[in-house]
Amino acid sequence: MPDLKSLHKPILAITALLTFLISVLTFIHPPALYPDTAYGFQVLRNMRMGGEFNILPRPDQEDISKSLHYFLAWWSPGQYLVPYLFIKLFGLNIGRAVAVTVALGSFIGLWGFYRLFKKLGFTPLQAAFSIFFIACQQFYVIPYVFYNGGEILIFAFTGWFLLGCTAINKINWQFGVFILFSGLIGFFCKSAFIWLYGAGLIYLWIRLSNGKNLTRWLLNGIAMAVPSILSLAIIYFGYLSKGETPTSAAAGLKVTLEAFAFPIASPLLAGFSIDDLTNGLIFHADKPIFNPQLTVIILLLLAVGSLALFIGILKKVRHKNYQLLLGILYAVAFLFFCCQFLLQADISYEARHFRILGIMIIPGIFSLLGKAPINGQAAFGVVWLLIAGTTVYFFGKGYHRNAFETAHGSTGVAHLFIDQTTLNYITRLDEQHTNARFVFVSPDIGLEIKHNHIISLNPIGNDLVIDHDYYDHSGHPGPLFMVLPASYMGTKANELMGAFVDYQNFTIIMPGKSSVIYQAE
Repeated sequence: MPDLKSLHKPILAITALLTFLISVLTFIHPPALYPDTAYGFQVLRNMRMGGEFNILPRPDQEDISKSLHYFLAWWSPGQYLVPYLFIKLFGLNIGRAVAVTVALGSFIGLWGFYRLFKKLGFTPLQAAFSIFFIACQQFYVIPYVFYNGGEILIFAFTGWFLLGCTAINKINWQFGVFILFSGLIGFFCKSAFIWLYGAGLIYLWIRLSNGKNLTRWLLNGIAMAVPSILSLAIIYFGYLSKGETPTSAAAGLKVTLEAFAFPIASPLLAGFSIDDLTNGLIFHADKPIFNPQLTVIILLLLAVGSLALFIGILKKVRHKNYQLLLGILYAVAFLFFCCQFLLQADISYEARHFRILGIMIIPGIFSLLGKAPINGQAAFGVVWLLIAGTTVYFFGKGYHRNAFETAHGSTGVAHLFIDQTTLNYITRLDEQHTNARFVFVSPDIGLEIKHNHIISLNPIGNDLVIDHDYYDHSGHPGPLFMVLPASYMGTKANELMGAFVDYQNFTIIMPGKSSVIYQAE
């Protein structure tokens, strides 16, 4: 009979080995970039060309010979500054620096959550199974296929932050330093850390004050308030106040069922990659799998299931700190995101926003499984195998595409929306000009342009709704090269050519099979 006391060691070793293997593969053939992170690297591009910190240059639509400069407060800077560290240290290109970031973020995050789960009272075996289950899910391998910036960084940091909130037992100067710098570091990783920061501090305050008199509650609260307010003040006045953010772009109150049900359903949506596996239950870049009516039914079922799971864990998992932390995370996530969804803030209905909550529910599930009948354990095993199978398929398909079916330039990243021949062609054009404007509808491609200005536009949807206030540009500073997918030929391309009102007589060039260049002198 195997020694269960040491079984966690091979489980951790297998998890580490699998992570190492996909990390090596990704270093050889780096991932593609999500649009969010691509804009971050545009900021880095500008900084490396002499621009100021975190400034995203955009053309003045009244005269594209001039540039307007926007402070990119929408996303935190860690998504591009962490890879830049490896660019500077090792001379890597962006793609391989991203691969190193993802690999280190994965290892650091797994180890942090393993330590946290043990500190919360779970056995090494339960913690190891939890870590292995995390590594078997699609959300874990997404950054190896599409670098998602802050998602991998917040995964790397949050386990350690919550471990600190669990380990601290007295108020001293280290307590203040921890609160101050955890807020700053977490925000550096991802701006959405703010809600996790609040939840973690509430947990720490209650844990340290529980069983004490009212005076001690107040004193603990004051001791915590000073460094946390200082941290938030630095974040706001030093960063958020300088530009537009998702919460500042709220459109006003709108009550919907989804605004309440999605946060409630988040433990299952995020903890089992259900939102990822369904191609986005509500928010989807491609064609939805389910119609709106069926989507609502599934969402309500997941909400009921999540609540039942949460209540079951609170009743049967007898780890007080874990119960307290999980309850606070669930409550704060619901209140924060429900308010944002109701106010129509520019925050998508995606489970990635709740990923840490989904991760924190996992050790509770394994604790319940230890008391479950064999049939229940077998059923969970089947679900686990299905999830792992879809993860292997997702990574394999995505990696093959990034390695062999996409275009690659000097940045090293995989470009999905341009073919290699066209990318080579525009690279030569870039070398031949110094005052041209290159227009793209995918922000990652512009990173290959070294000597000229780039204009990144949002893709035009299939509904062909054109916002001329956004797309129209005036001015004629030099040659214009508009690089569009071949699928844009016709109405979309005509609309975009017409949007640059001072350019006429476009020449159409198609160097490759999937992209078209519309050129005007």
